[in-house]
Amino acid sequence: MENKEHSGLAEEQDTVPPQRGLLHIWQSGGPSEPLCPERVCLPQCVLQVALGEHHGLLLAQGGQVYSFGELLWRGLSVPVSTPVLEVSLQGTTVVRVASGGFHCGALSEQGSVYMWGENTAGQCGPTEGGTDSNLTVAEPYPLAVVDNEVVPPAVVRVVDLACGREHSLALSAQNELWAWGSGCQLGLVTSNFPVWKPQKVEHLAGRHVIQVACGAYHSLALVRSLHPQNSNAHKPREKRSASHLSLTKKDESFSVDDAHYCPLGVELTESMSAETSARRRSKQRFQPAGGSHRYQTVLFPYTYSISNNKENVGKSEPDGQDDPITQTDSCTTSYPLPGLTDKKKRAFPNELELQNLLQKLSGHSLEMQNSSGLGDSDSLSSQTSDDSCVSSTPFNDQLSAAYTNEATVCEGVRSSTPMGLEELSLQKKKKSLQGYKSSSLTDLSRDGKTGTRRSSLPGTATHKTPSRPHLYGCKSSSSSPILNSATEEGFPTLETEVWSWGRGSEGQLGHGDQLARLQPLCIKCLTGEEVIKVAAGSHHSLALTAQCQVYSWGSNMCGQLGHVNSPVTVPQQTKLWDDLRAWDVSAGQSHSLVLADGDLVEPVLLYCGQQQEPRREPSEASCQSKRPCQRSPSRAENYTVRPTLLPFCVEMGYISNVSSGGQRCALLANRNVTCVISAVHELAFVERKFYCWLSSVKKLLLTPLYNKESARPSLGETCSRLFLSLCGTFNHLSVLIGQHSTWLSRSVHEVQCHDVTSLHLLVHTQHFLDIYTAYCTAVGDFQVMGGFQSLHKLSLEFLGSQQTKLAELDESDPSVRGAVDLGSLLYWPLQHLHQYSQVLLKLEACYDVLTTEYQSLHHSCMQFESLSRFLLRRKKEAEVTFLFWKTHSGKNTEGLRLPQRRVLCESSNRTLTLQGAGRFSNHWFILFNDALVHIQRAIPSQSLFSTHHVYPLNCLWVKPLPENDSGCYAIKITCPEETFTLVASTPEEKNKWLHFLHQEVDGLLAGGGRGSPPGITAVSRTASYTFTGEGRLKDGQYTGSWHAGRIHGRGTMRWPSGQTYTGNFKNGLEDGYGECIIPDKLLNKAGCYQGHWRDGKIHGFGIYRYASGDVYEGCFSDGQRHGYGMLSSGKMDKTSSGVFIGQWVYDKKTGYGVYDDITRGEKYMGMWLDDERHGRALVVTQYGVYYEGHFRENKMSGLGLLVSDDDTAFHGEFSEDWTVNGKGVLSLANGDSIEGHFSGEWNAGLKVTGTYTKLAADEPEDKDRDHFFRLGQHVVAAGERWVCVFDECWRRLGCDVAARGDRTTAWENIAVSIASGRQHSPHLSRSQSKVLEGLECIPQHGEAVTVKNYNNIQRYLTKACETPIHPLGWLVETLVTVYRMTYVGVGSNRRLLREAVKELQAYLQHFYCIVRFLFPGLPEDGGILPETPISPCKIRYSSSSMEESFVTVVSSSSLLLPRLLPQLYPPLFMLYCLHDEQQEVQYWERILRLNKQPDHSLLRFLGVQEKFWPKFITVLGETIKIGPSSKDVCFVCAVETLQQISTTFTPSDKLLVIQRTFEELTQEIKPMQDGDFLWCMDDLLPLFLYIVLRASIRNLGAEVSLIEDMMDPNVQHGELGLMFTTLKACYIQIQLESTT
Repeated sequence: MENKEHSGLAEEQDTVPPQRGLLHIWQSGGPSEPLCPERVCLPQCVLQVALGEHHGLLLAQGGQVYSFGELLWRGLSVPVSTPVLEVSLQGTTVVRVASGGFHCGALSEQGSVYMWGENTAGQCGPTEGGTDSNLTVAEPYPLAVVDNEVVPPAVVRVVDLACGREHSLALSAQNELWAWGSGCQLGLVTSNFPVWKPQKVEHLAGRHVIQVACGAYHSLALVRSLHPQNSNAHKPREKRSASHLSLTKKDESFSVDDAHYCPLGVELTESMSAETSARRRSKQRFQPAGGSHRYQTVLFPYTYSISNNKENVGKSEPDGQDDPITQTDSCTTSYPLPGLTDKKKRAFPNELELQNLLQKLSGHSLEMQNSSGLGDSDSLSSQTSDDSCVSSTPFNDQLSAAYTNEATVCEGVRSSTPMGLEELSLQKKKKSLQGYKSSSLTDLSRDGKTGTRRSSLPGTATHKTPSRPHLYGCKSSSSSPILNSATEEGFPTLETEVWSWGRGSEGQLGHGDQLARLQPLCIKCLTGEEVIKVAAGSHHSLALTAQCQVYSWGSNMCGQLGHVNSPVTVPQQTKLWDDLRAWDVSAGQSHSLVLADGDLVEPVLLYCGQQQEPRREPSEASCQSKRPCQRSPSRAENYTVRPTLLPFCVEMGYISNVSSGGQRCALLANRNVTCVISAVHELAFVERKFYCWLSSVKKLLLTPLYNKESARPSLGETCSRLFLSLCGTFNHLSVLIGQHSTWLSRSVHEVQCHDVTSLHLLVHTQHFLDIYTAYCTAVGDFQVMGGFQSLHKLSLEFLGSQQTKLAELDESDPSVRGAVDLGSLLYWPLQHLHQYSQVLLKLEACYDVLTTEYQSLHHSCMQFESLSRFLLRRKKEAEVTFLFWKTHSGKNTEGLRLPQRRVLCESSNRTLTLQGAGRFSNHWFILFNDALVHIQRAIPSQSLFSTHHVYPLNCLWVKPLPENDSGCYAIKITCPEETFTLVASTPEEKNKWLHFLHQEVDGLLAGGGRGSPPGITAVSRTASYTFTGEGRLKDGQYTGSWHAGRIHGRGTMRWPSGQTYTGNFKNGLEDGYGECIIPDKLLNKAGCYQGHWRDGKIHGFGIYRYASGDVYEGCFSDGQRHGYGMLSSGKMDKTSSGVFIGQWVYDKKTGYGVYDDITRGEKYMGMWLDDERHGRALVVTQYGVYYEGHFRENKMSGLGLLVSDDDTAFHGEFSEDWTVNGKGVLSLANGDSIEGHFSGEWNAGLKVTGTYTKLAADEPEDKDRDHFFRLGQHVVAAGERWVCVFDECWRRLGCDVAARGDRTTAWENIAVSIASGRQHSPHLSRSQSKVLEGLECIPQHGEAVTVKNYNNIQRYLTKACETPIHPLGWLVETLVTVYRMTYVGVGSNRRLLREAVKELQAYLQHFYCIVRFLFPGLPEDGGILPETPISPCKIRYSSSSMEESFVTVVSSSSLLLPRLLPQLYPPLFMLYCLHDEQQEVQYWERILRLNKQPDHSLLRFLGVQEKFWPKFITVLGETIKIGPSSKDVCFVCAVETLQQISTTFTPSDKLLVIQRTFEELTQEIKPMQDGDFLWCMDDLLPLFLYIVLRASIRNLGAEVSLIEDMMDPNVQHGELGLMFTTLKACYIQIQLESTT
């Protein structure tokens, strides 16, 4: 299809040509023919070029795609000089293009694939509409790559594309490989070809594919190596594929699963057949639009019959079988020969040549021929003995015939040695078919019968016409490596493998044989070679390593491998000229290109392959009409054996990329306009050269010595360990440089669109600095310990001849050659840092100072230069230190000689001495980089000393003292355990020592000295130190904060005994919050304390978990339990388990406390003295026994009251626990009593001497006797309980005595407590942090409290009480704890209700006192606030003016009960329920009986007047009449409102529920009444009684009692009080209702 508007680009070119991406194209042929690369001029720079066999694609900046060459799918022939724009792709930003043999591909920025060109083998995928009948695709169309394994199916984003002759490969963003087309080169587990839709290559699933490349009929993949721990993941998959192919050596047997695949590694036998089907004669090759050439039919076919050369692979079946596919194991391949056409268009020049070819195929001798008319010089076997499955498949109606009636190609082994042409006759001499073998893709030709085969199958000679040289080799479409295939740090990986599959007749798979591979197989010999790129030619393959080496294998008929090594079936290293380093490769049909570094930065271009003699170029029309179609060209007469230099490359500038395809070559070059190009190329040049140097050093020196484990002991234990460390850091540096050089080489390909700020030197600057620093440190440590001398001896002994090569690597002084200086050799990498800074400096000059690029480059340049100077200084220090130890060697110095230690200065010449030292004393000071060493009575000249002290520099405080009149130049040194003064001989000496001391201390504190500003050493710092002096810190190892030589701040102290403290210190002692682990040697366990300390002792609130299992949570003083605390002792399975909560005084229980004896089932609530029960107390048991009385010396003693569960009570004298002894009165449950003298244990029986009194029915109540049995007369008063809790709260506020202290100090302590709590609670939520921030601010507390700011106080108290780290929040939490400990469990005794209520009221009184201290403007309990009230607690009264007024009353209950009661409600309400249990039973029986009646009957029974009876109800907008049988439909809103009383906690909330109930009831009654309506009690009580009955509230008596006891006295006589009285009356009335 002609498209004139796309044919030329001269009109679109800009006046200023681009300076980057300059494209040059030329025909391959090597330097024997003068080459004139043709410059392709485009208005934009070219980003990529992809060459096919006779066409090519260009990707220009902006994502535009251009085509040139023979575009057969359109019938166009476009000159290279004027490529045509692909209009269909306009609007799509294309980022990569690929060219196959006769089809094209493009990849968009979004990861979409576009394909066009020939589609006879499905290599373009399904066309528009999903049809598969089109043999060509004229315009690019999108091809969807869909992953159907996920639900729902997802479109795969593709990042790279590669095309072969009849297949295509795509690399996804997940680094998975997808394939479509035909042939075994797909690597798919399928027997149906073509594969129209992209399918995942399952054999590489789970692998990280980096790059793919396509040859004519084989594929290559660069894959990241699996780590050892991940290698097992692929064992199942490899096990499955073993059924298809199992091959360990070239000559070993293999097994093939012929259910899906062709046999692999079979010999080729050839047979001729004269049969031709009518269908084959009738089918013709498609004709391009606009073309005039017809494709001819085949006159007769020839058949390849392939069988295995191994024995017993398959057994031949009887001839009488009908199904050849299921009967045989071999693969018969039918290939149609080129058709005989008229003389103008036929494929062969004359009939004689055709007859000669037929004779060769028939088994006659084959001789070398030289045809001058050949356009291709590829190997014969590459074109005549293909070795894979069928290469193409018919379409539509012929699709089934392709697999049932047509033979499928499965070709055999071929040789690519120089005798490869003659070997065809040897293959013919083998007898055909030991047994007829086939696969499911193959039809057999037996007994002279040949399966019909379509004449227009792609890949056969029938397809060959002058306008389409299909069989003359294939473009090697190798996609460039993916830059995002990087390691964790963003660098490309060097741990790679090369996998290959497809046809292998020329050994292009690299597995040491010529077998086909139906699935990817790893080329083992390339594993570990650090391959970074692969390229595939038509029938040969290339691999480029990070060491700038090229490996090649496959067809070498034209010398395209660059060597003559044998065999060519395995990768062999291409021999480059000396000092050339390859960094890009490309493979074409019969040639290879190598882009390499020479002596200069500009790259050089090398060529290897066919050499063509100068010849006259035919016209374009002549090419189309006279293009040869011969399948079997002879070997090229002239070809290179070694890559040769192409001279014209020196004029191209900075070549960034090379490409090959068919017989063409192309390169992209850049002109150095802004110096950026040259700088980036120089950086890559330097890095590649450096990596090659590192690899050589590692190969020649380190690796051999590292592997000589038997020789390492000669280095000594220390040097051997340091040598291993040196090898490790050298390897890390080598890997970094290798990854960086690889990344730079890839970046050069895209330098025209590369952002300089993305350079790894800028992005990963710190990583480079860390690697170089670690390496320099390892070399320096090795040198300090004298390792180089030992290593030199070892190298002379084991390396031998390698010494000469090592000397060549020594870059220190090229003029001096001799013995290798290993120190200089291993220190040389440090020079590379300066080269980094120089290159970055050149890049800086390309940008304006204000740009981001300049700032980033300048910053990194300074970092590298600074590190270079720093490491060179470290190198000098290591050399000086080595000489120092060499001079002062001896046994006494070995203890000070450490690898990481460097000598800075020393005072052997008495330049520094100790102040106050004796006249004859000798003091020697040595300053190392980590310590100051003081040696006494030393004789430096004899290298002897008797004692020494080592002072770590990180715990050294240096202070210069002012000079006095005596001229003393002193320096004060402060250490954790001592302080001394040094005196210098001169001011210069003093300054020198000060300089070194400050420099090293600052360096240690600032991370090695790099970037640390000079100055006085930090007074406060973080360091580690081990104490050696006597005292409580002896042998303790401390790590943490220091201040002026003292432990101060947060840190950790560990003692050898196992004791560990982590927390705050002050002036060398534990002070503040800390955690301490205290081992117990007797129990062989450790205790743990978490809490506060003061002056080195436990002081304040904390939790102590003892080694015995006991846990104490409470207050401490000077290491003893003092104040409020709770001790949980023992365990449930022990005999002495229990919990005590109460007051402690100097580690003993003293004061009020509660002890829950879990073992005995008793709970004691009373006074203690010196760990004994002493004073008034109350005891309850799990059996319901209640006792209150006096205790003395831990026993019941004196007057007491005992009440059993059945209400039997005794009031009298006790002498022991539960033992009566003395006068008393015993009251029985029926009212009778016994008065007299009692003795004996209560549970065992009593002896009585006294008077029994029977209670008469009409006897009046004896008030004196009832007084004896009144509960609460012997217990501790409620106000005296838990004083220790409130005292602790006062202490936290800073008050030693309750309500006496500074209020400002109290608020400051609150703020400090909250700040400290936030510091020790790092996992707070955002809302909690916000609340704490608000509480940390001190509110207005000194002003008078009004109604306005009273609400602010309420809000503050609500937040404070909800925050445990606030003193008030701690108080609430603790009160809840003690209340629950007292009245939960055994304490749930109904006789404790009065005490529980009193205790709660006492809480409110104490609590309100604290609140009034914080807010002194609050009135006394029950006081009135000025201004108009808005509080819910209101009083209405009448004045003389008869006007209603409201006042706000502040009470402890109204202010604090809502904050406290909700958490105390469960135990308190349980006591109310137990107390009113009998009344509740009566109440509930009547509720159940009365609620059985319908509404009207119940209203009539209760005496409610009919005028109050509802007549109608509304349901969903519909009015329904209430009938006599209706139930639960009257006053529903009021009933539901009253039921909410059980969901509230405080009396005020419950009263509001009652109020809303009355309001709901009034709202329902008012519409039924005339005029103004006012309630009277006679009408209200029966109606409200109905509401209470229908509400059916459980434990209503407990609710009423709780409201009555806890209600604010200010509302008892108001409106709310009247409503509550009505509810109470209803409850009583229900109990009194008759049940009959």
